[in-house]
Amino acid sequence: MARWLRLALVLALGALLLAGCGSEDDESPATTPAPTETVDGIDPMDDASTAPVTVSASNTETALLTDVRASRHEGYDRVVFQFRNALPGYDVRYVERPVLQDGSGAEVTVNGAYVVQVRMENALDADLTQESAPPTYTGPQRFAPGTPEVVELVRTGGFEAVLTWVVGLNDRVDFRVLTLPGPPRLVVDFRNH
Repeated sequence: MARWLRLALVLALGALLLAGCGSEDDESPATTPAPTETVDGIDPMDDASTAPVTVSASNTETALLTDVRASRHEGYDRVVFQFRNALPGYDVRYVERPVLQDGSGAEVTVNGAYVVQVRMENALDADLTQESAPPTYTGPQRFAPGTPEVVELVRTGGFEAVLTWVVGLNDRVDFRVLTLPGPPRLVVDFRNH
């Protein structure tokens, strides 16, 4: 009996610790109002649309990308671009195919029926101020996150302080763009219901 009691206590403590950890991606946005109240636990994304979202760069130093990730949430799939030092300007919009690589103009294959381009200005994924320009982002240049709406993320350029990724989607869904502090993050949520 004492053994079962210890096991139950350990499991309860583990659950409490996990609940307290939370995800950084669930923080309230720094520059956008908090999402509206959820309905049955699903964010209705009242502020989302298919219209382009553009914010001019205000950072004086180049924003250095350190991470790209995607995850499923109730009502949306979230794509996060995390930076070391600053938040870049951005232009997020649906684009037609073919998708072309920055600089070379080579055609890039992107899985999914629709494509959203995320163009970040005054941003790179390598630190050009350091000798040999070490990469600040060392993750995959192309990956499929396995979420309901986001099929694939692909890096299509890092040229003249413009960093571009595209998001392949199953459907032409509404999206919203948020920014989060500490560390600086650009977040794009795609409706998945």
